[in-house]
Amino acid sequence: MQFLMLVLTEPVGTDAPEGEGLPIDEWGDKHVGSGVNLMGSRLRPAPQARVVRQRRGGLLVTDGPFAEAHEVIGGFDVLECGSWEEAVAVAAEHPMAYHGAIELREFWPFDEE
Repeated sequence: MQFLMLVLTEPVGTDAPEGEGLPIDEWGDKHVGSGVNLMGSRLRPAPQARVVRQRRGGLLVTDGPFAEAHEVIGGFDVLECGSWEEAVAVAAEHPMAYHGAIELREFWPFDEE
């Protein structure tokens, strides 16, 4: 099963439990080394993003920042896990699970359509 792991930042304080998760270098070494993390990267800040829409009036390109949100996507990873439980365990070790949030989405397998 493949999962998209969105790494979300929260600009305000959190009520995170004691602990930090694994340091990001150790998290990457552990999960890239095991083959679970297929790829990942930090993303440029939201003010540098663009939203692209095609509408009847033509092409609309909107510069960031966008609607006020408490969480902003700061990065992503693609995971290959045997189950949701494994994906949650991998995400729970990421430092941003303590300082932001992690959103997991399973890839939609085309053979299920």
